Amino acid sequence: MYSEETAQSQVGWQQGVPVCGIVGLHFKNARLDPLLGALLVPMVDALTVRGPDSAGYGIYSQDVDEGCFKYSLRAPLDGFAWAELAQRLATALDRGVEARPKANDAVLVTTVDEVDFRAALGREAPDVRIFGWGRTLEVYKDVGHPLEICNHYGIPRAAGYQGIGHTRMATESAITTEHSHPFGVGEDLAVVHNGSFSNHATVRRDLIERGHRFDTDNDTEVGARLIADAMARGADLEVALKTVVSTMDGFFTLLVTTRTQFAVVRDAFACKPLVVAETSDYVAVGSEYCALAGLPGIEQADVFEPMPEEVHTWTRGAA
Repeated sequence: MYSEETAQSQVGWQQGVPVCGIVGLHFKNARLDPLLGALLVPMVDALTVRGPDSAGYGIYSQDVDEGCFKYSLRAPLDGFAWAELAQRLATALDRGVEARPKANDAVLVTTVDEVDFRAALGREAPDVRIFGWGRTLEVYKDVGHPLEICNHYGIPRAAGYQGIGHTRMATESAITTEHSHPFGVGEDLAVVHNGSFSNHATVRRDLIERGHRFDTDNDTEVGARLIADAMARGADLEVALKTVVSTMDGFFTLLVTTRTQFAVVRDAFACKPLVVAETSDYVAVGSEYCALAGLPGIEQADVFEPMPEEVHTWTRGAA
């Protein structure tokens, strides 16, 4: 689907309007965890001009029992009966399933692994989509003004140790919730992207031949699944991002998160902007410095722009 809105965004992109905004926070100091949403929302709001089409958020929090998974789900219609779906899934899987509704979406919590959960969901509610899953990750995304989406899903009140956000101006695919970022394509793996991959169709075919399934025709999903593929083959996150750099053509900046890591990379020409600020309490990134300017202690931060093809990773708990 190629909408009129997409065509208009393409024109703006070709005329040099900055497209898509990326933000992220990775806390080193656990005392900041209750403030994650409160700090992340102003960062996203500052970059609304870069992406008025849609927005999305990935929130990492340890709020489930050991051995449980969280599945971030989106129903096709408002007012979906999430508690009823949880009960049907619990019966089908013979396992407990907890529903945590939030606006149009819900997070379902269970000890069932992804393969079995996805199969049961396909039988019980084939129109419901999984936007992300893992032991700590929750994904919320929608079409509309980024700040309105923040408030709709309660992001200002979110607590956690890591968070990412994205404001989208569509250039490669339709303006829909499914096409917005983050893309959560692996356990606790989330990807947001500024730019475009010019060879995504070729890489998509290669990944499909290796057994990967795609949910959209978005170019970012190709990059995300390439990262997931590399990690499934045993690569760590840094090597996976180097695989993206060596495989994908185009101009791009990526922010990628896992349960324990936070990482960024830019293409060989570093055409798409990114600013990093690091203090003893946190690492913060944004497409523009204005997204970081309101953070506590930013005056003492080490602020820099990553060099071309330079992978930067931070690991939770690392000094």
